Amino acid sequence: MEAVQHYLSALQLHPVVDHFTVSLLIVAVLIDLVASLAPTRLWMRYAAVTLMILGALAAGASYFTGGIEADRIWNALGEPAKEVLKRHAQLGEYLAIAFGVLALWRIMIESLSFMAGSRMIYLIVALAAVSVLGYSAHLGGVLVYDYGAGTALMAAAPVPNESASPNASPSAAPTMAGPLPTVSVPTPLPATAPPPGFAAAPESSSSAAPMKTPAGTPTATPSSTTNM
Repeated sequence: MEAVQHYLSALQLHPVVDHFTVSLLIVAVLIDLVASLAPTRLWMRYAAVTLMILGALAAGASYFTGGIEADRIWNALGEPAKEVLKRHAQLGEYLAIAFGVLALWRIMIESLSFMAGSRMIYLIVALAAVSVLGYSAHLGGVLVYDYGAGTALMAAAPVPNESASPNASPSAAPTMAGPLPTVSVPTPLPATAPPPGFAAAPESSSSAAPMKTPAGTPTATPSSTTNM
């Protein structure tokens, strides 16, 4: 039995069977509603019975394949997705039982004369069951499109930041999310005249004038010639 479940899990039959379940049961109830307005069209009533039987079988297959799919993806889901999956699985079980009862009820209406009077009650219950079926199908869409259940998005992980990696190269410059800083160059202040009474320091120059000695001070000047 486990080998069969593993094989069916690899085929991913649950989405396929679900589409048959929803379409067969909705069309069965709609045809039965139209047949109630045209009692002479017996072929429509027989078609409604046939579609209800096929839809009930498909509902049982949806519940079976859904259990296999839930076992496969359960550990990979987060808590919010698990809550949605639980509700979807419970509705799938209740709907499989309800449509099985409805199919048996519809057969008895068509084959037993004393059950013909419950036809209107049957249609009301069938419409309610189809409405719940639509809600259950909506939960299945939430699992797939919002949480990626059973798809490659479920196993996708965020790409780590290179700067946070311990093996990152030290020469790699980190990227900044904000704008680049700007550098301002100070503007030179205008030259102002010195205040009165301020003596500026003389500029040093290599061609400075010789110092003057005071008058009357003898200076020794070496002679360029010697007296013999």
